[in-house]
Amino acid sequence: MKGMDEVYKQYAATVYRYLLSLTRDRDLAEELTQETFYQAIRSSDRFDGSCSVSTWLCAIAKRVSLAYYRKHPKHEELELVTESSDSAEESYLIKEGRKELLKKLHSLKEPAREVVYLRAFGGLSFREIGEITGHTENWARVTYFRGKESLRKELNDDE
Repeated sequence: MKGMDEVYKQYAATVYRYLLSLTRDRDLAEELTQETFYQAIRSSDRFDGSCSVSTWLCAIAKRVSLAYYRKHPKHEELELVTESSDSAEESYLIKEGRKELLKKLHSLKEPAREVVYLRAFGGLSFREIGEITGHTENWARVTYFRGKESLRKELNDDE
């Protein structure tokens, strides 16, 4: 495996986006990214090359985030930042709409929920999602599409 400085430069943004999709908190994602690379350095001798480096790092990142949430069970999620709008009423409606969408997204069954989070909040490509989840790019596309359709149906049923 390459030197850790080189690995960090190449994969830090991917790990950060992945963690951001899991936490939806920029500061926490940054902190957990650093912890992920610390853990990667500690366990670099166990990397056997059976998967890509990004998959290995994202697996570590997932374990790091789960450990964080076990230690901080009452961690409050960061409120989504709304775009600037002309009035408080518009800001409220935008915020409420996002909260409703996130509630519906949270109710999706796995693996659709994780794939939609990774795509929508993590900005990851379908290829990256496939690598992280251990599936193909096509599987990630199909799972995302099905999750999105399920969300659309749920939102339309509420109207």
